[in-house]
Amino acid sequence: MFRQIIAILLLLPLIYACSPQEQTASPSTAQIQPSAESAPILDYPQTSVIAQTDNFFGTAVADPYRWLEDDVRVNPEVASWVEEENAVSLAYLASLEDRELIEARLTQLWNYEKFTLPTRRNDAYFYRSNSGLQNQFVLYVQNGMTGEPRQLIDPNTWSDDGATALSSYVPSPDGNHVLYSIQDGGTDWRLLRVLDVESGEVLEDEIEWVKFSDLAWHPDGSGFYYSRFPEPEAGAEFQSLNFNQALYFHRLGDTQDDDTLVYARPDNPEHMIFGSVVAKRFLVIGLAIGTDAAYEIAVKDLQVPDSEPELIITGFENDYIFIGAEERTLFAITNADAPRKRLVAIDLDNYAADNWQELVPETENVLSDASHVGGKLVVEYMQDVKTAVSLFNTDGSALSNVAFPGLGTASGFEGDFDNNETFYSFASYNEPGSIYRYDMATGTSEIFKAPDLTFSPDDFVVEQVFYPSKDGTMIPMFIAHRQDLIIGDGVPALLYGYGGFDIPLTPGFSNTFFAWMDMGGVMAVANLRGGGEYGKEWHDAGRLLNKQNVFDDFIAAGEYLIDQAYTSSSQLAINGGSNGGLLVGAVTNQRPELFAAAVPAVGVMDMLRFDKFTAGRYWVDDYGKPSENAEDFQNNFMYSPYHNIQSGVDYPAIMATTADTDDRVVPGHSFKYMAALQAADTGDAPKIIRIETRAGHGSGKPTEKQIEESADILTFIGFHTGLNLPEQYGE
Repeated sequence: MFRQIIAILLLLPLIYACSPQEQTASPSTAQIQPSAESAPILDYPQTSVIAQTDNFFGTAVADPYRWLEDDVRVNPEVASWVEEENAVSLAYLASLEDRELIEARLTQLWNYEKFTLPTRRNDAYFYRSNSGLQNQFVLYVQNGMTGEPRQLIDPNTWSDDGATALSSYVPSPDGNHVLYSIQDGGTDWRLLRVLDVESGEVLEDEIEWVKFSDLAWHPDGSGFYYSRFPEPEAGAEFQSLNFNQALYFHRLGDTQDDDTLVYARPDNPEHMIFGSVVAKRFLVIGLAIGTDAAYEIAVKDLQVPDSEPELIITGFENDYIFIGAEERTLFAITNADAPRKRLVAIDLDNYAADNWQELVPETENVLSDASHVGGKLVVEYMQDVKTAVSLFNTDGSALSNVAFPGLGTASGFEGDFDNNETFYSFASYNEPGSIYRYDMATGTSEIFKAPDLTFSPDDFVVEQVFYPSKDGTMIPMFIAHRQDLIIGDGVPALLYGYGGFDIPLTPGFSNTFFAWMDMGGVMAVANLRGGGEYGKEWHDAGRLLNKQNVFDDFIAAGEYLIDQAYTSSSQLAINGGSNGGLLVGAVTNQRPELFAAAVPAVGVMDMLRFDKFTAGRYWVDDYGKPSENAEDFQNNFMYSPYHNIQSGVDYPAIMATTADTDDRVVPGHSFKYMAALQAADTGDAPKIIRIETRAGHGSGKPTEKQIEESADILTFIGFHTGLNLPEQYGE
């Protein structure tokens, strides 16, 4: 689906939940355990500077650490710098006395069986499961709702370090084959393979150089559609910009060289091109330029084999997600003339916008998703960032609502238009997702798979508050903590935010966040402008020249937590990943006295050169074009974390995190930022960087690495916010 592809392109690392230099140590503190008394005095590496200056519209901008942008696999000096920085960071983290206890408790909390939503083909149900501490989820199939699960693919056998992942899978329409993608070491590149379900054998079919791609079977199961880029030059796989994506069809048994080119735009090499099959009949091809979910749409009727794709929507002006069809009428979610989105019917024989039929009009709540199941429309809304689901007939007449067990997020509701069965998960900050089967005919839910937890969600409370930002805009925020935690005198708190790319932070379960609550801390997630919580207007209010609103919203969240006595500035830590890493870096520069600790993860820290690498060129919808537009340059230059470090001002403790094979936000962003921080006079609090190996932007990271990283983060912020572990942690 188009939404998933745009989400992949966006700067959102995994919070709910690589070909490295061999000499680069993996950041595992388990092997380094000095006592607190022997904690090392931080002696940062001396990072070389170069005489690099760029001219932006008459302004000279120095970039003395430009050389750190080079790939560690290519530049041995960068690889050596990584080793030296990791040595300092890992020794410091290992010296903190509570780390072993925190990692042990994290391992306990992580160790429960986890499930993904199933996909049904005939009587076969395909889903992934993790027994608890497996590095990667395993793919299973079972016959019927109560059938015995049979293992199909175990990616835990693919590599010794567990860093090779089953990225995605799609069963064929008849359920005889599974198309799946392999992700190695965290990279965005994917390798496609096909499994015979009955025999368990992997076919010889193999597809390379796939990235940011939908995977869709032809309705007859003869082959599948996928998008790929030309093979990059050797040595440039992890940094070069990606141009000339094209949509192909692969027939089972053929080689990749024999694949049929379905759609390409060589006249516009920046276009993303991806395809999905709707209603077992239509190939819907989406074309996009950036991350703003503005498409052109072409459609091919697969019941007419020799037909060419017909461009039915032009202009790159609005968002379209196609969810189903009846005859030659397509159902689509769109924000055309509806900032919070509506559901329309488009007749392919009369597809001009003036002829669209509105099925479900825009409401005050954001229409976040929809599906066509069992002859009905399942419409999902965000109601003040919480899930609400309503059912409609295909003529738009209302039917009923779906009930949920509490404050949280429901997701899923996929299925076939001719089958009454669908599945959804429901989760919140205190509860991992259970999988429910929903009967469209009776309106009843039943458990399909549920985790056997080692903790009680009822021991934790989740609430939502609204607070004023600098300009008076009311911002929602979720706050979660132990039921028995006494609020009012101030306790250590962790504030998380994102604020970008039309992405909402809805309530969900994170092992890291939950462990912080279990340790006695307050967890807060702010729903900043720039996200998708309230539609296009909310997004627009936090992007481009309005980006400072995001930082103001986050700062105001911290001030609210302090004013309401949840915490104090000496007990408040902040964290965010990717675009959220940019957020943390920017607000730390702007209000360093407000925070005790800051953890910017895989952040976009150089806002003048973000578009020079891999997927960075897609982000101009949110960040502008600083090298081409003077106004964008001036705006980005004012908040860019790398360029605005205040020497002579005391900063909080900072630990940046990144990974050597992150080809979404290249690690050079964090390398340069940390080199500049360590060179500046920002006080005695540590300024360290944790650099993971054979890991990327977040997806595919093995459980072992996730636990180690979470332990390091929680130990770091716990120490610098004065957190005292509960007595049971020492048992």
